[in-house]
Amino acid sequence: MGTSALHASYGLTAGRKMAGRPLHTCEIQRRRAILSRVHMLFHSIAISAILYYRISNLVHGSVPFISWTFITISEMIFTFIWVLTQAFRWRPVVRTVVRENLPRDDKMPAVDVFISTADPKKEPVVKVMNTVLSAMSLDYPAEKLAVYLSDDGGAAVTLYAMKEASEFGRSWIPFCRKYEIKTRCPEAYFSSLGDDERLVWNEEFKAEEENIKSKYEFFKRNVEKAAEVEAFVRPDRPPHVEVIYDTKKNEGVEDKSKMPLLVYVSRERRPSRPHRFKAGALNSLLRVSGIMSNAPYVLVLDCDMYCNDPCSAKQAMCFHLDPKISRSLSYVQYPQIFYNVRKNDIYDGQARSAYKTKYQGMDGINGTVCSGTGYYLKKKALFGCPNHEDEFLDYEPEKNFGFSSKFITSLKALNGKKVVNEREILSDATLEEAKNLASCSFEENTKWGKEIGYSYDSLLESTFTGYLLHCKGWKSVYLYPKRPCFLGCTTVDMNDALVQLMKWASGLVQVGFSRFSPLTYGVSSMSLLQSMCYGYFAFTHFFCIACLLYGITPQLCFLFGIPLFPEVTDLWFAAFATVFVSSQAQHLYEVLSSGGSIRTWWNEQRIWMIKSVTACLFGCLDVLMKWIGVAKASFRLTNKAIDQEKFEKYENGKFNLQGAKTFMVPLSLLVLLNLGCFIGGVKGLISGRNIEEMFGQGALSLYILVLSVPILEGLIRKMSK
Repeated sequence: MGTSALHASYGLTAGRKMAGRPLHTCEIQRRRAILSRVHMLFHSIAISAILYYRISNLVHGSVPFISWTFITISEMIFTFIWVLTQAFRWRPVVRTVVRENLPRDDKMPAVDVFISTADPKKEPVVKVMNTVLSAMSLDYPAEKLAVYLSDDGGAAVTLYAMKEASEFGRSWIPFCRKYEIKTRCPEAYFSSLGDDERLVWNEEFKAEEENIKSKYEFFKRNVEKAAEVEAFVRPDRPPHVEVIYDTKKNEGVEDKSKMPLLVYVSRERRPSRPHRFKAGALNSLLRVSGIMSNAPYVLVLDCDMYCNDPCSAKQAMCFHLDPKISRSLSYVQYPQIFYNVRKNDIYDGQARSAYKTKYQGMDGINGTVCSGTGYYLKKKALFGCPNHEDEFLDYEPEKNFGFSSKFITSLKALNGKKVVNEREILSDATLEEAKNLASCSFEENTKWGKEIGYSYDSLLESTFTGYLLHCKGWKSVYLYPKRPCFLGCTTVDMNDALVQLMKWASGLVQVGFSRFSPLTYGVSSMSLLQSMCYGYFAFTHFFCIACLLYGITPQLCFLFGIPLFPEVTDLWFAAFATVFVSSQAQHLYEVLSSGGSIRTWWNEQRIWMIKSVTACLFGCLDVLMKWIGVAKASFRLTNKAIDQEKFEKYENGKFNLQGAKTFMVPLSLLVLLNLGCFIGGVKGLISGRNIEEMFGQGALSLYILVLSVPILEGLIRKMSK
């Protein structure tokens, strides 16, 4: 599977032949862009009027200083983050691919697939193996495909399951290719997700399918039985690299039955050595794959995000092989789509705003954020700047990449300088060297995690590394195909959803206040609009401060009859009403235009408020505690195992607050405070207070109260028990 200078030769020969035959299209969403720009102008005038009203009254008016200061601070935070979000709306684009114009399979570049797992209890082994099998079944030449699983738990059951998956793959992969099955994840295929593919086949197909199903059930039982005994993490262990399937076994086998290289990697782990979490695992895979398959491109997948469309690799190559953009293209990002999301998605697990609005907006300004899974990356992008990818190879490469002549040779081959000898790639010496590359000490005194590979400066390794790639001048593209290329399982529990968001919030806020802040480091390295987008991701979690101030100050003032807004008949009140209506209208338009519904719009508002005053708040506090030395950086693994009881509550649209006690403390206090203040404020209005003067605060309190109905229901159920 040596790759030599395949990509370079493609650019010189096939690139000329295909001139005038586009591999992809990029269309600006003009209507959406025009409407957004008109809204920016209209909305900014109203916001400016509000800030003028606030500041002028604070400076020259006789208003309650403390309460008005708090409300002004919150409105300034809202304004700051709103300004950052406008970059997403400036130039949204939609891309399509033309796979028919790709070169023949024998001219395609090789692809390595990296899959990471860390805990067989939180990440069920059968689910991980389904992802592995779906990657092995990609519609790509088997001799140009390699699948690597990084097991950061070092669990014996994971290695055993890999061997069982390889054996099952001998039957599964030819079956998929013979009948051109699209759903190549076995668990998904044998569920309702694969029903459409079993409607028109004959008796021969049904007999083969039944045979495959019985083999899958046998494989599944064996793995689950082993997981009951051996599913534990080994925190202190030597490196282990094992070839599960060698492509040499494909000799003399027909194309439909050929399988890709399959490798198990468990890097060394010692309690006394830095672990580096997922970034360390990916860097180990970069090195190990370099001396075994050395593909120029890599697909990175979470262990629960299986390949749903076998054509994803060829779709990505429509961008990576286009000579017009390939020189500066670092990665092709696909959206994360989840098969267990319901129409009444109360937790916003589908993240519609990100994948259908923000990512398309960033794609129009040199590239979207790297989401951590479902992206095809050019390996050379991790080793330097565009057109200078080999700068670390030119001078003392051992000091940069580590002391491994085999790996240095593989990097030279990646840059077209030398061909790797295919007969040596799986020798015993290569496997021993792979173990050295996966050891704790290999990266000492090198530039791994600093200037080379995935960065260690943030626990959000892929997102932060993608940001640094953009700062170096690399670009990326975002493809949202009709059929999801990757499907995963989202959280269907309040606690899991909030823990996940808290992890993201903590990592992003840390970046925002580091030397890599998008508003300082980013502005000097990339376009203003792109740095604003990254600035939004880094600072949006400070919504928690604005929401807390807006959830306390107006309510208390409503209770005690202290006005914070103009009278409803005052012209200034129109500015506040305009901002509220304008924001809701734009949100509703974006939801409906991206395939959502009124219910989606309402659910997003509700969960946004909940997440802002819980997960975002705790994420910011986590950064503060790390800054003052109270807490240390830690990786919080999201639980991928689905609890049936929790899933049933999610399906029925009921919030599950169990297990989220810590998160619920600030939220419950705010809801109860708002309820008490609303009741007291209404009593004051009945007893003769100026209704026109207090109308704004009363309406705000009522709006928050309606959003809080699920929380009130949960509190009532808890009290009744």
